[in-house]
Amino acid sequence: MVISDWSPPRGEQNSEDVRCKCICPPYKDHSGHIYNKNVSQKDCDCLHVVEPMPVPGPDVEAYCLRCECKYEERSSVTIKVTIIIYLSILGLLLLYMVYLTLVEPILKRRLLGHSQLIQSDEDIGDQQPFANAHDVLARSRSRANVLNKVEYAQQRWKLQVQEQRKSVFDRHVVLS
Repeated sequence: MVISDWSPPRGEQNSEDVRCKCICPPYKDHSGHIYNKNVSQKDCDCLHVVEPMPVPGPDVEAYCLRCECKYEERSSVTIKVTIIIYLSILGLLLLYMVYLTLVEPILKRRLLGHSQLIQSDEDIGDQQPFANAHDVLARSRSRANVLNKVEYAQQRWKLQVQEQRKSVFDRHVVLS
């Protein structure tokens, strides 16, 4: 068991966030190898990273001169935050897709049924005994107008996307 005299680098970084990576090519009868070790930046050299040394004492200097050692740092906190943001956005998009495929058609059916009831009430006339019935109808009509505008914009956008796809596909066929 080898006990190293390694001390963590300055700051509050995890030991996994810093490392020294030495790439040693083949030397005489020894094959090439990659060595990784958590050491400070000043100790990032072949003598501190390559353990056990594959060559005997007199060849150590020649072996180490061929090795290329690089000090590498990363921020695991930044990586974790980036992944959390990415997964959150992906989850929101998934929820939106579920809404568009499952919930929106149900709401459309209910609203269309509600607007048909309103229209049939308008045909009957103002025979309702409630004084605020006119306000309720006005509010429901404005909601229906907003919904119709949104639906119209959505249909127009879908048509534009289909035209763009058709245009790109046709250009691709022509270029091929």
